[in-house]
Amino acid sequence: MRRTVLAVLLAVALAGPVRAADAFVDGIEDLPLMAGLSSAGEATVFDAAQGRVVESLAEGAPTRAAVLDFYAATLPQLGWRADGVGRFAREGERLVIEFPPGGAGRTLVRFFLSPE
Repeated sequence: MRRTVLAVLLAVALAGPVRAADAFVDGIEDLPLMAGLSSAGEATVFDAAQGRVVESLAEGAPTRAAVLDFYAATLPQLGWRADGVGRFAREGERLVIEFPPGGAGRTLVRFFLSPE
């Protein structure tokens, strides 16, 4: 048993550090970033009296349909309710997932979080 625990700890240590910033959409610390997407620049974040406003871009190989399917399946588990295709609401906030042009062969994804 002791050797198993040591082996697991060694494997975790050798795997390298876990970088939380890679696991979540930049600027929205509780919104997971789909595997295959990466941040496409710094997020724009404003704190207003009504709530936070965040715009963040990500890009990658997944198709639009795969991105929408991922978030449609994932976000309800995190308390978000679907409010249309690529639109979600939770606790006074609205999240819109869009696909602006300009991905240069890759899918560009815009996450826009605002007060509801």
